[in-house]
Amino acid sequence: MRLCDKEINIWLKKKKLIITPMPSKSSITGITVDVRLGNKFRTFNNEKKSFIDLSADKENIALEIKKNMSREIFVNNDNVFFISPKELILATTLEKFSIPDNLVGWLDGRSSLARLGLMIHATSHRVDPGWKGNIVLECFNSGNIKLALRPGMFIAALSFETLSQSVSHPYSSRNEAKYRNQKSVIISRINQD
Repeated sequence: MRLCDKEINIWLKKKKLIITPMPSKSSITGITVDVRLGNKFRTFNNEKKSFIDLSADKENIALEIKKNMSREIFVNNDNVFFISPKELILATTLEKFSIPDNLVGWLDGRSSLARLGLMIHATSHRVDPGWKGNIVLECFNSGNIKLALRPGMFIAALSFETLSQSVSHPYSSRNEAKYRNQKSVIISRINQD
């Protein structure tokens, strides 16, 4: 069952669900909490290599990903980050989340931005029970015009679904969790055990 706005506010008030900074009342509507764009970004350095072999051994994949990703880029609140047509970038949410073991989050883009070609998650829109940290967005400009992204702008919405009971292995307690307690734009950790 998805939480409605009244229930989201109760979970926040009781600190069962923690969002930092705390969203304003106007950011919680219907069944979602509006999520803002953070200040941290990464891009692909397309000029270095034309492909990454996803079937290679994990050390070579990690090396290729590092070679093909930019260092983390920090953008001040009064500046913009441009995303060109057909470009994929990674960015963080401004908000940090602590999701309890009996709740799952679902991240969705905003339709007003989607109508301009901006997608905010490639396929990973589930936020696991026990998640703690900022969410990394996989932003793709599917349109034909460059888009300016400003830190602090509303970029997505998060809804929450209750589970029948708490999970046995929440994300934050799993040793193999690749992105546990993420605060920055962590690059792909494909094939990591």
